[in-house]
Amino acid sequence: MSHRGALLALCARKAPQVWLSTAVLALVVLLIPAPAAATSQTSIADVEDEVMCPICGTLLELAESPQAQRERALVRRLIAAGESKAEVKDALVAQYGRRVLALPSGSGFDLSAYLVPAIAFALVAVALALGVRRWRRAGGPPQPGGTGAPQGEDAERLKADLARYDL
Repeated sequence: MSHRGALLALCARKAPQVWLSTAVLALVVLLIPAPAAATSQTSIADVEDEVMCPICGTLLELAESPQAQRERALVRRLIAAGESKAEVKDALVAQYGRRVLALPSGSGFDLSAYLVPAIAFALVAVALALGVRRWRRAGGPPQPGGTGAPQGEDAERLKADLARYDL
């Protein structure tokens, strides 16, 4: 009997055991409870870096005013009640207005907070490209017969100055 034939015969005898062990393993994996991380709990740090103190106008994570402390307490209560990050932010907007959000909305006048820097960057890039192009053209190709040495009066003055400082 060849090695291949012996291997096939061995596998044929072990097949029911392999199937049984695979089924048991699959059942165990399915019965293991899902990790606690699957239900993500909002934390104060998740919210603090996206909302502002309405009094001092700084991020809540950096603010130390009494109003910021009250706002943090409200966020903690909402998180303890099981609110999601979006629900906490909605509650803060309802309480303090839209100015409490650190990021502007993507519509209306607030859209200019995103568009103006992008347009300014594009204009500066175009101006630099045109400036570099113009600067490179201004140098131009070297003049025929020109070595860059002074000509006319400049050449005479240079000779006189060099003769005065003859070393």
